[in-house]
Amino acid sequence: MATYTTEIASDKLVSDNPIHQRLLKAYIAAKPMVSGNLLEVGCGEGRGVEVLLEKVESYLGLDKIEEVITSLKAKFPNVAFQQAVIPPFHNIASDTYDTVVSFQVIEHIEDDKLFLEEIYRVLKPGGKAIISTPNIRHTLSRNPWHIREYTAKELIKLGEGIFDKVNAMGIGGNDKVWSYHEENRKSVNKIMRFDVINLQHKLPAAVLRWPYEVLNRMNRNKLHKQQGNAVTDISHEDYLLVDHPDQGLDLFYVLEKKR
Repeated sequence: MATYTTEIASDKLVSDNPIHQRLLKAYIAAKPMVSGNLLEVGCGEGRGVEVLLEKVESYLGLDKIEEVITSLKAKFPNVAFQQAVIPPFHNIASDTYDTVVSFQVIEHIEDDKLFLEEIYRVLKPGGKAIISTPNIRHTLSRNPWHIREYTAKELIKLGEGIFDKVNAMGIGGNDKVWSYHEENRKSVNKIMRFDVINLQHKLPAAVLRWPYEVLNRMNRNKLHKQQGNAVTDISHEDYLLVDHPDQGLDLFYVLEKKR
């Protein structure tokens, strides 16, 4: 795709690098955990396909954007991709997949309970799902593209109501990562000080998406200009899988279905 939003984050825009590397880390952290038949729900532009493909027997990627699916089919002719608006997961049989991954998706889903129920349904007995989503405790402003964001406890409660075991972890980082996050927080706060009547939480999400996109892109470009190498030198190795979800910028959960 030629146009990248700040919500998607691009591996081709240098100002997006810290976000791209953070999203890539979820796939790298999941790599030792995946096996067999793999379903990715919300594959986006295929950021993690090459990372996970060598560990699995088959790979099906779902995404709602037809243009993305067409591009992925051309790029990875030996991988299956389908356009789908979910949930539910139409035309996917129960007890089919050994592993399901879904990164930065559940926060966009209106019926999050059905979303997880469908993941549970399509997993084989003994299968596992690996999901990530922003940790609301480290969110810098309202994201109008998200239906909701979760605390660690909220997502644990939702997961335990459906799955047989929930292992709650997080994607955190080293000093380089947290330094960038702190500078980002300060910069966002300078912008948000003009929102004296808290319009970000009062206006409909659709109204906020355009100004959010413009201001977010301006902010990322500003941080890149000010910090230079501090932005471009961050890699996925600077993001860390941590045992406690509250220590993560993102929640990273492994959800298991009993045998």
